[in-house]
Amino acid sequence: MNSNKNNSYRITVEELIAEADKPARTIEFEFEDREDLFQLVDNLKRASGLQPTFAVRLAVALRLLGPMMVQQRKHPLFVDFMPHFKTFMLQLKNTIKSKLS
Repeated sequence: MNSNKNNSYRITVEELIAEADKPARTIEFEFEDREDLFQLVDNLKRASGLQPTFAVRLAVALRLLGPMMVQQRKHPLFVDFMPHFKTFMLQLKNTIKSKLS
C-alpha cells in the first residue's frame, strides 16, 4: 500500500439540492498522499464489514484527516484526540490485514 511517491487527487463536493434563490455550491480542492486512495477504498470495501458507500467515505475521511493531524499534532484541537485516532487506525489496519490475508 505504501509508496515512495505521492499520489495526487482532486476532491469535489457538490451540493445536490440548492435553495430556490441560490445556485448549488461546490467545494473543490487538491491534495497529495503517499497512499493509493483507490486501493484503500477497495480494501475497506472488501474487508471492513461496512456498506460500500460507508467504506468509501471512511477511506477518504481518514486520508484527509490522518496526515493533517500528524502535521498538526501539537495543535490544541488534536492533542487529546491523537492517541485515540492512533488506536483506531491500528485496530482498523489489523482488521483489514487479517481479513485480506
